[in-house]
Amino acid sequence: MKQPPTLELDDVHVRYGEHAAIAHASFRVESGEIMALVGPSGCGKSSLLAGINRLTDTIPGCTTRGTITLDGSPLGQWPDAASLRRTVGMVFQQPNPFPLSIHDNLRFPLAEHGVPRRERDERAEQALRSVGLWEEVHNRLGRSALTLSGGQQQRLCMARALVLEPEVLLLDEPCSALDPMASAAVEELIDSLRGRYTILMVTHNLAQARRLADQVTVCWVDNDCGCVVETGGREQIFTRGRHPVTRAYCAGECG
Repeated sequence: MKQPPTLELDDVHVRYGEHAAIAHASFRVESGEIMALVGPSGCGKSSLLAGINRLTDTIPGCTTRGTITLDGSPLGQWPDAASLRRTVGMVFQQPNPFPLSIHDNLRFPLAEHGVPRRERDERAEQALRSVGLWEEVHNRLGRSALTLSGGQQQRLCMARALVLEPEVLLLDEPCSALDPMASAAVEELIDSLRGRYTILMVTHNLAQARRLADQVTVCWVDNDCGCVVETGGREQIFTRGRHPVTRAYCAGECG
């Protein structure tokens, strides 16, 4: 597997009409590392992920400006959003499997992206194995994905992202809708992906960020607009934060 790219944001703004969700966001996610985006609700973390993956294109009145690059190549140069999303996969807060069979949840995106039929089953199996689901579901692949538990559904959604062989993964609160045991399984999965993908993960769970992240970016709200206040290594952010907001937030004194 080739080295995953570095993801860099430079002065990125996301607006919904007249409202700025986040402004002047700049940080860099190194190749193969996990960065956690932390901060209170409403500070623009999920909007940033949507801007990276061009999901903002589907929202009337929403605009994204600034520069987002993979290994220095601007994402704005991608020919279309579909090809970008094959490179930059995304998993959402609520598990959202398609109302199809477990197998077709993986074969459908492969077909949509033009993968030959003869390759689809093999790649589906590889993706299920990569998220630790194969042994749990291999004898019921024809059943509806909606019959799976919440944790299994979220791992299936991660398999659905991985089956397209992306280089970057965007994870938007991937454990927040899960019980503790399911969350632990998904955290273990995320940790196992370190080095193979460049991962940007939104989380409100500071303990989770401290367990998983190599780097942490702290977001905040200033004058009703989200902003980035500090980026640094995990231990630096949690023990030696430079910004007063970082120190107070990580100490549980605000937010």
